Amino acid sequence: MKVENCRLVDIPKILDKRGNLSFVEENKHIPFAIKRTYWLYDVPGGEARGGHAYLSTEEFIIALSGSFDVVVDDGSKKKVFSLNRSYYGLYIPKGLWREINNFSTNSLALEFASTPFDEGDYVYDYEEYLRMKANEEI
Repeated sequence: MKVENCRLVDIPKILDKRGNLSFVEENKHIPFAIKRTYWLYDVPGGEARGGHAYLSTEEFIIALSGSFDVVVDDGSKKKVFSLNRSYYGLYIPKGLWREINNFSTNSLALEFASTPFDEGDYVYDYEEYLRMKANEEI
């Protein structure tokens, strides 16, 4: 996979004077069946999350509150996606290195994954990731 395979996806936004509503549906807004949902919150200033690649998991990330940057890296090229609105999300296919940083105060990242949690699906070492990309193992 390449960085160019990542994309921002508009999420429906229903405006109402009582407050707005947005929603996502698997295989529609999120381009896969959802097998896991998790969220990141209370991230201390200056900290980063992620710092890994998935062998088989696809992800979809929404900034429900606040803002943060998602840095996606395919071993040759990096791209930064700034997420700061709850009515669009970032799709990240499998096989790409990702890191989330620059969290604002009280930010909340909602993440959907295409697989249940599996420690064996993660590549945590960047040099190993580059080796696997070079050998087309990922």
